[in-house]
Amino acid sequence: MPELIQPMTERLQLRQWREEDKPVFAEMNADPKVMEFFPSLLTRQQSDAGVDRSITHIEKYGWGFWALELRETKEFLGFVGMKNVTEDLPFAPAVEIGWRLAFPYWGKGYASEAAKASLDVAFNTLNLSEVVSFTALQNLRSQRVMERLGMRRDSLVFEHPLVPSESHLQRHCLYRLSADDWKKS
Repeated sequence: MPELIQPMTERLQLRQWREEDKPVFAEMNADPKVMEFFPSLLTRQQSDAGVDRSITHIEKYGWGFWALELRETKEFLGFVGMKNVTEDLPFAPAVEIGWRLAFPYWGKGYASEAAKASLDVAFNTLNLSEVVSFTALQNLRSQRVMERLGMRRDSLVFEHPLVPSESHLQRHCLYRLSADDWKKS
């Protein structure tokens, strides 16, 4: 088993998931504001399965979509981190950076701060050559975070295979960040 990586910033701790995160994460995944750019709200079972997949990824690689908490209060905020993209995406193989925070924590810079710590791991610990991110075309908030991180929008627009074809959210845009561009910034 690889060594567990758990990045920390001045305000935030990115860490392995705990059982007590599951109910709070499920509540977050049932919030229409948080899930606005996803095909549907998640049931408790679907949300717990997502946590279990994240735990398995972190155990396998030492990194993944980490649970995010405020260092000062230990409050669970959501998740930020990276994972290997599935083979059914047109830009695979790749490592994706992503985030999802509970609504009360939006607009405080937490996603960007934690994502920067994740990118530091990607490029300075894992020595990755590139990290990608993607979202529904309508999700301008996430696209702004990607741009703040120095990511550049790729010309590729694709239909996400896990989003139903009749959904207005199926078309996604792709952003990329190379190790060279990260180190220059």
